[in-house]
Amino acid sequence: MYFTLIILGAAVFAAIGVESNPVAQTQLFKHVAVFSIDGFHATDVEKYVVARPKSTIAQLLETGYEYTNAYTSEPSDSFPGTVAQFTGASPRTTGIFYDDTYDRTFYLPSSNCSGSPGAEVQYTEVCDYNDTLLFSGGIDPANLPQSIVNGVCTDIYPHARLRVNTVFEIARAAGMVTAYTDKHPAYDVVRGPSGTGLSLGYFPEINAIPTLVNTTIQYDGLHVSAFIDWINGTDPAHSEGTLDGRIPNLFGGNFQSINVAEKQDGYENSTDNPFTPGLLATFDFIDESFARIVSALQAKNIYNETLIVVASKHGNAPINPAKYAKINPALVTNATGVDVLQQTSDDIAIIWLANHSDTEKAVANLQKQASALKIKNIIYGQTLIDRGFGNPLTDPAVPDIFVEPVEGIIYTTSKAKIAEHGGFHQDDRHIACFVSNPRLQKRKISTLTSTRQVGPTILKALGLNVTALQGAHAENTTVLQGF
Repeated sequence: MYFTLIILGAAVFAAIGVESNPVAQTQLFKHVAVFSIDGFHATDVEKYVVARPKSTIAQLLETGYEYTNAYTSEPSDSFPGTVAQFTGASPRTTGIFYDDTYDRTFYLPSSNCSGSPGAEVQYTEVCDYNDTLLFSGGIDPANLPQSIVNGVCTDIYPHARLRVNTVFEIARAAGMVTAYTDKHPAYDVVRGPSGTGLSLGYFPEINAIPTLVNTTIQYDGLHVSAFIDWINGTDPAHSEGTLDGRIPNLFGGNFQSINVAEKQDGYENSTDNPFTPGLLATFDFIDESFARIVSALQAKNIYNETLIVVASKHGNAPINPAKYAKINPALVTNATGVDVLQQTSDDIAIIWLANHSDTEKAVANLQKQASALKIKNIIYGQTLIDRGFGNPLTDPAVPDIFVEPVEGIIYTTSKAKIAEHGGFHQDDRHIACFVSNPRLQKRKISTLTSTRQVGPTILKALGLNVTALQGAHAENTTVLQGF
């Protein structure tokens, strides 16, 4: 049943005429640079501009569109948040729900697809050859989940897990140059199902550094140096692939330091929750990094030809530190009273059951513990389908249950953080989103916006066929307002 679903999905895209080859349109910009400042909330934009009115971010907003009502994916984990931007689609279409999930048709790494199907699917640092090193050779296939593809047991790389194409693949098919950097080699996912989406990938392993704000700033410096190298047409050491001396038409990556600063320093426990000094200092580092990027673009005389896109993969909750509390995630699993295959948790708990028929029982048991577990909502059954997550009875990647705690609750045993993401809360999903170019006039757009719209906008900006983006086509995702 599950295998048939995936094959049918591919057939549907062919039937509706979604082409992999781009169709030439008017090219608005020669280059698009896409950045995620992980943890950057919509409300942070205004706070920072008030605190630093002469900042680079403030200057970018003077010639750009700010989307004040923009939301990232549900769940708001970094992995589906990234995929949403570059496919134009949500998890039900992409098959990517989190970086640590379960699939009922997969097999454990290095198992040779033996035994009964069903395995945890982790696309995190565990995929590396050695996650204690910044660069250990990328993804070790021995650490990848496996699946039977065309009768052959196959290691499933992150990009092969993806069910629809990415903007990087479309740009490459048009002869353009692309580059991307992120926190794990597993962000290979942006290459898309063909595996050909990146001219160059650069994936230093963040797990190799201590989880501290100052060390993460140093780590982000690697990404900034890579951006500047790319603007100069050069390849950073340890790159996967090459630019062949060309400046990428499409490039991007993320910043991690705000994410860490919010989890460790956070916001003041006072009216409007201003930045703590540590968090403000980290925003200043981000701003200085953008100043360096803008300066590099100007030095190459391509600033006016480059559309800068800032869209955060996720926020962090809670902004108000008074709401923070933690609960051991094992208590959630135990409360179901049924056989659980996997539970993934942050400020949400995502549950895959051994038997779908146990769903009602598990939910009833969880509801009995709603007060102790601080449960706000349980999403399952028809409600799960109606909210657009897909159907666990027909799709092997779809969870059976989402447990949404009250805002501020994190299902964790960690003592190192006071905020987290992954859930459906406002502070998780209401993120910073703006575009900038000297040719644009300042606008604030309050229309409800999804980061899924970034993908089609990238293609339109580069003069590529928007309808070639399969996930966006399937979900009728439009370009950002103003384009």
